[in-house]
Amino acid sequence: MNNIMNDKLGWMLDDALEVPEARHAILLSADGMLRAHSRGINRDEADRQAAALAGLQSISRSTAEFCDHSETPWRQTLVEFVDGFIFLIAAGPGAYLAVSTSEKVDMEAVTFRMHKLVDRLGKALTTPPRHDRDSVA
Repeated sequence: MNNIMNDKLGWMLDDALEVPEARHAILLSADGMLRAHSRGINRDEADRQAAALAGLQSISRSTAEFCDHSETPWRQTLVEFVDGFIFLIAAGPGAYLAVSTSEKVDMEAVTFRMHKLVDRLGKALTTPPRHDRDSVA
């Protein structure tokens, strides 16, 4: 992805931080590649979190049978810590949006803002599966 698209998406991710107590937002692909990040988080940390969050999403998706429906589509993962939350939602085929917050955040407001952001960005958030350049199609 070129830097112009990264900058555009990063700027748009800053919108998720307009919710009081929101800290960081990142956009990642299903294979853990960082697509964009909000202000306030450096590239190295955003890359590390993208890889971890892709794993978290994969584990979350694989537990659908626990809801008695193996075909239940994954929608969101919420992780709670003593001093905050991580919200992870689908942002299009092969793309996910993650927002970290403090423990004082209005959870409904941040989820609403995230879904509105996904709706607004539409196709810009779609990440096709990554293919090995050396493989023969």
